[in-house]
Amino acid sequence: MTRHLIKFSFRALRRQGGYVAINVLGLAIGLACSLVIALFIIHELSYDKYHEDKDRIYRLGLHGIMSGQEIRAAYMAPPVGPAMANEFPEVEHFLRMSIWDETIVQVDDRFFIENHFSLADSSFFEFFSIPLLRGNKHRVLTEPFSVVLTETAAARIFGDEDPMDRMMRVGGMPEDFRVTGIMEDIPKNTHFNVGMVGSFTSSQQAHSEQWLSNNYLTYLKLYPGSDPAVVESRFEDLIMKYVGPQVQQLMGISVEDFLAMGNRYNYFMQPLLSIHLDPSVEHHHQPPGDPKYLWIFGAVGLLILVIASINFMNLSTAQATKRAREVGMKKVIGSSRSMLITQFISETVLLAFLALFVAVLMVEASLPLFNHVLSLHLSLSYLSAWYIIPGMLLLAIAVGLLAGSYPAFYLSSFNPATVLKGKANGKQNTRLRLGLTVLQFAISIILISSSVIMYRQLMYMTNKDLGFDKENILVVRRAYVLEGQVDAFKTELERIPGVVSVSSSTAIPGRSNNTNGYTIRGRQDESYLMTTFWVDYDFLETFGMNMADGRFFDPELLTDQQAGIVNASTVRNYHLDDPFGTRIVTAGTEPEVVPLIGVIEDFHFTSLRYTIAPVILLYKHEDMHWGYVSIRYEADQIRRVLEETEKTWGSFTSSEPMLHYFMDDDFNRLYSEEEQNAQLSVIFTILAIVIASMGLYGLTAFSLQQRIKEIGVRKTFGAGISNIWYLVCKEVMLLVGGATLIAWPLVYWVAGNWLQNYHYRIAMRPSDFLAGFVIAVLIALATISYRVIRTASINPSISLRYE
Repeated sequence: MTRHLIKFSFRALRRQGGYVAINVLGLAIGLACSLVIALFIIHELSYDKYHEDKDRIYRLGLHGIMSGQEIRAAYMAPPVGPAMANEFPEVEHFLRMSIWDETIVQVDDRFFIENHFSLADSSFFEFFSIPLLRGNKHRVLTEPFSVVLTETAAARIFGDEDPMDRMMRVGGMPEDFRVTGIMEDIPKNTHFNVGMVGSFTSSQQAHSEQWLSNNYLTYLKLYPGSDPAVVESRFEDLIMKYVGPQVQQLMGISVEDFLAMGNRYNYFMQPLLSIHLDPSVEHHHQPPGDPKYLWIFGAVGLLILVIASINFMNLSTAQATKRAREVGMKKVIGSSRSMLITQFISETVLLAFLALFVAVLMVEASLPLFNHVLSLHLSLSYLSAWYIIPGMLLLAIAVGLLAGSYPAFYLSSFNPATVLKGKANGKQNTRLRLGLTVLQFAISIILISSSVIMYRQLMYMTNKDLGFDKENILVVRRAYVLEGQVDAFKTELERIPGVVSVSSSTAIPGRSNNTNGYTIRGRQDESYLMTTFWVDYDFLETFGMNMADGRFFDPELLTDQQAGIVNASTVRNYHLDDPFGTRIVTAGTEPEVVPLIGVIEDFHFTSLRYTIAPVILLYKHEDMHWGYVSIRYEADQIRRVLEETEKTWGSFTSSEPMLHYFMDDDFNRLYSEEEQNAQLSVIFTILAIVIASMGLYGLTAFSLQQRIKEIGVRKTFGAGISNIWYLVCKEVMLLVGGATLIAWPLVYWVAGNWLQNYHYRIAMRPSDFLAGFVIAVLIALATISYRVIRTASINPSISLRYE
């Protein structure tokens, strides 16, 4: 039975010729898009799932509120992990990590740049299932200044030499590290990325008892069967015991009074498997993904499959008259309706499997380019998980059933007496075909308009006035290497032709690194969070910022070195009615009183997703070696300035490599996720339009074939090619117009909700909606025009004889 069914299905498909090719190609593109989106979603959902004890591992986070400023971050103080392991019976192990940015590694007289160096406790390999190729996982990180390299890092630095027990200098650490182990490379689907792991005991902070200095990642592994809610219920007592005395010492108030003011200070536990897709928790090393984009692209994949399926339905039902006699004959010789339905659905499923084969070839061919353009790491590994191949087969079957169900029921409903007399004209389902075509265009318009809005938001973020000039600034990292020579280094740089100004600071826009608590004299019962920049006299000029009131630091006034400058947000949020009469008080055992001498205009130092937070600028004294040296240069002197800066750096640092970047490129990295998702949206929108256009072309070709006699009659009575073209295009325009009325409210709702994720965002405008309509019209007209003109050009004497 099945063998005969397949044979009949293949014969029927051969008879349909070109329409089968259009259907297969449309389904193949739809399936290819869905496969890529599925790979993207699977990749995002697979983070950290390979760890053996993943269900027992939690990352600690800090949730604090001070003066209305909320922070929810994955940074903890050094003693938190050890204290919880000692005092909470549910905690089996703790792990602290500190992940650095680009770091210089020196082996003998050779220098290397390591992008991701980390310090970690000896329990690192107890938490994360990363195979250790050489060394004992229980001992490789126990001794201070021990380091484990990944395979790639070991090969890059030591080549064919044996790296074990070799010594290497890392960053500004006081002693050399000894290589004690080699591990496999960290899998890409891990929420952190490191190339080297040094022992945490190498840091002076390993035994720190400072509970208010939150700078480290901290993880807990619970004993099997332990309830994380019970652990979290113990946090308040732990904070009262250890944090309370230090709050009293630093701020002069009890922690109870601090909390009674409406402030908050507590810890929370984040399950390991939720880390990558939880953007609510701040973590600068490897920003998390956003689950809303999984929903967005999942919906896009489904819509593209719907468009491809609609193509099939339209073309199949449009050809009803061609298959009517076949249906009538089969019913006469005894075929039941259920048998015909089974045959037609089998044909569609066969086409879906053929389309799946073509889709896999498309994905295999395009995935490398796709990964390169979008900086992804997707791969179609058929045996990497048990569900890959069954999932692909089920997807093909589902698409076959979706696309073939209505045509099967419609074709099998023909009355044999009617169709064998040649009275089946296929017009009964015209209204449905038009409805499905409208739905196709509506989906296309939604995708087009949404992509336009997404790109406009991206362009807005990358081109908005940031309150400073990010162009033509070269930033040199690792200023601590210069030690006490920062001012001398600046002086030498200022002599380079093309250099406009040079500034030294502990933080710069896009790289802020200190948020501190302050009090205000006269308001000692309240605490205020401010992002702190320690800057020199040239900071304002170098970054092209403007003062809103008062003045900047003046080198002629030594008292300015004890003064401060706040941004306009500080004045507004903290209600500083008289900024220049305000005295800011620093926290600490020896608090300092800081008079304010100026108010700087607001400038963006983080992504435009977030509002501008209060900022205070303090003077950077000579003993503060860490931070950045920023160089503003003339646009046409970039090469010369870079070369001379590297030479000058080498003369000050014994030829150590200079780590640098350009401010505009670095600031734009804050929007890498938006850029990636906008590119994905455009790609899938274009493919959806291609599928819809193929269906429209096929449907138009069939419709014109049915109307050849009508066109011949119209031409006989004087209609020209332009008249015929206008007649057909008017019908298509009406369809696009109807689709637009459906699409626009949905675009407004979807895009409006998406834009709510950004504090600084565009306002939707009529052109965003018109763009979808205009592009859909132009594509529709371009798709059908050739076919219409070709058909309208047929001699009436030929078209009137057409059967």
